[in-house]
Amino acid sequence: MKKVKMVPGEWGILKPSKPLSKRRIDEKARDLMSQMSLAEKIHQMSGDIPLVLGTIEMQLAYNRRPYPAGENTRLGIPGIRFSDGPRGVVMYNSTCFPVTMARGATWDTDLEERVGDAIGVEARSQGANFFGGVCINLLRHPAWGRAQETYGEDPFQLGEMGAALVRGVQRHIMACVKHFATNSMENARFKVDVRISERALREIYLPHFKRCIDEGAASVMSAYNKVNGEYCGHSRHLLRDILKNEWGFDGFVISDFLLGIRKTIDAVEGGMDIEMPFTWHFGKKLYKQVKCGRVNEALIDDAVLRILRQKIRFAQTGEPDRYGKHAVVCDAHKKLAREVAQKSIVLLKNEQAGKNRNPPLLPIDPLKISKIAVIGRLAIAKNIGDSGSSMVRPPYVVTPLEGIRGVLESNIKITYNNGKNIQSAAKQAGTADIAIIIAGYTHRHEGEYIPIPPKGGDREFLSLRAHDEKLIGQVASKNPKTVVVMIGGSAIITENWRRKVPSILMAWYPGMEGGHAIADILFGKVNPSGKLPCVFPKSEKHLPFFDKKAKSIEYGLYHGYRLLDRNDHKPAFPFGFGLSYTTFEYANIGLDKSEIGVDDEVRIRVDITNTGNYTGEEVTQLYVGYENPSVERPVKELKGFTKTWLNPADTKQIEFVLTSDQLAYYCKDRLSWVVEQGLYRLFVGPSSRPEDLLETQLRITD
Repeated sequence: MKKVKMVPGEWGILKPSKPLSKRRIDEKARDLMSQMSLAEKIHQMSGDIPLVLGTIEMQLAYNRRPYPAGENTRLGIPGIRFSDGPRGVVMYNSTCFPVTMARGATWDTDLEERVGDAIGVEARSQGANFFGGVCINLLRHPAWGRAQETYGEDPFQLGEMGAALVRGVQRHIMACVKHFATNSMENARFKVDVRISERALREIYLPHFKRCIDEGAASVMSAYNKVNGEYCGHSRHLLRDILKNEWGFDGFVISDFLLGIRKTIDAVEGGMDIEMPFTWHFGKKLYKQVKCGRVNEALIDDAVLRILRQKIRFAQTGEPDRYGKHAVVCDAHKKLAREVAQKSIVLLKNEQAGKNRNPPLLPIDPLKISKIAVIGRLAIAKNIGDSGSSMVRPPYVVTPLEGIRGVLESNIKITYNNGKNIQSAAKQAGTADIAIIIAGYTHRHEGEYIPIPPKGGDREFLSLRAHDEKLIGQVASKNPKTVVVMIGGSAIITENWRRKVPSILMAWYPGMEGGHAIADILFGKVNPSGKLPCVFPKSEKHLPFFDKKAKSIEYGLYHGYRLLDRNDHKPAFPFGFGLSYTTFEYANIGLDKSEIGVDDEVRIRVDITNTGNYTGEEVTQLYVGYENPSVERPVKELKGFTKTWLNPADTKQIEFVLTSDQLAYYCKDRLSWVVEQGLYRLFVGPSSRPEDLLETQLRITD
């Protein structure tokens, strides 16, 4: 048979003349598979990069081009063409958005869907048809080196934000959700065995994955680590029992790269469908195991059908007029990157500077200043996050100093000091109207672990460097009008200095337009609306046990705000917290009914009024607590959130729909979800802090 010539990145003969139903997609997949030899079927399950040359290429320039797998030129079946993420397309020179943790701080699913749309367009425009960047691993501990790659610590918020990214990306290409499951340690990721109860697994570490599967995600990537003694890439319980059988996932599973699977038979029987990016354990080894009867060919057929169905499904998606070089780092995507950065920045503190009755220090009024001191090595750093597999290579990066210079008139003097000499920096700050310190981390402190030369990995400490803390103290002593802008991937402990300065911003790793966004917030061009997607504790002692060299570790039901609530520890800044330049007032919480059955739903309503002088956006959060439960439950847990735009003096009614199944717990005895009858406490407000929440009650009856 003559080979069919294929255009890279396009779907060739798989593209239908008209949309196909799910049944017709399955029929076409079965027809194609019937024409394949065993070797061709196994090739669909195998990465196409040569092992030795590919390893060298990955070390020199990871994912500079799409990584292919399963191309069949005889039948004209394109391979998957992988591009990594999650802060943009890793290939070539693409738009770099803020890191995922920053986007989690927006609490804005519509915005995240727009990010996914832009990523999908840029990936397809550069030859990819598969985006491996929907990272939704739960942040159990902020020391995790790759915390920046996920949305936060709460499974509900993770699921909603991840589902939004899936929706956006899959307008154009396949989306892969990763890393399945319990992957939240970096240095020990290849060896650590996560010991976890079935209840903790189901309630805390899997719901966000199911939410993305329900959204229609095409693929799932397994994790490197073990769960209860078994590698995730071999885990029948995770991949077959839960993902494919219980959840009804009809997409395909790919391995994490290099060491994602360790044994041929264990992997294919466990539920692995594609080995990426090389053929090491599949390919000829898998062919031999099938031929000698050690692997049932039905398992191969199941994997191949899953792969073909998704290829055919996505051959009929897309918006062709939007693809091309013109779409990559286009003006619309640069504008979007700036908007996301603006909405991700969290105003943690904003008080009066000095003893007089001054207004809060921020926003800075350019008409009332003549000199600004910008301090810190990170003020001039192109600091967009990890330099590992998630590294995006944008054509430019706006630094904080460039952003500040760009927003101010030339008559305002801006001085810069790298802060290396603390006395010099403090002296310089003392002659300015306002001092702005940029401090935090880089890819050398946190990120994917690279042993040679050493960089990234899990964090050694949760505070700023001792030098930076001393710098903040000295600068603030010389200039009470000092703002600290923190850069980093997750929670930072601020106890040694936060009371010394009136204003603190958390800017995360804000992407290629981050400098502009920081300036937009500082000078009031944009009202901050970000909220923390993870708790900022006062002490590391208030967090779960963490050992970055652990060979085995226990994961439980409690971490983050759940753990602090249970132990009655007050955080420095609570989960869901973030200030604004305006103020919001909550009132009139109510339900459409006070009792519902175990298969019913209730509507919760609350009024929000903008009581300040600025237009602003507010993230309203719904939490549920459990009155006298028969099993241990959290004090409260997130069950809903929404973002609302309000002009000064405006009042809007916010509504949440809560279904009874959202109140269920996983019963270890029944091995199923149970909705318990009884009284539930419903909380609505701007953060998880008790004093911020209005409360009402709901009863579940038979």
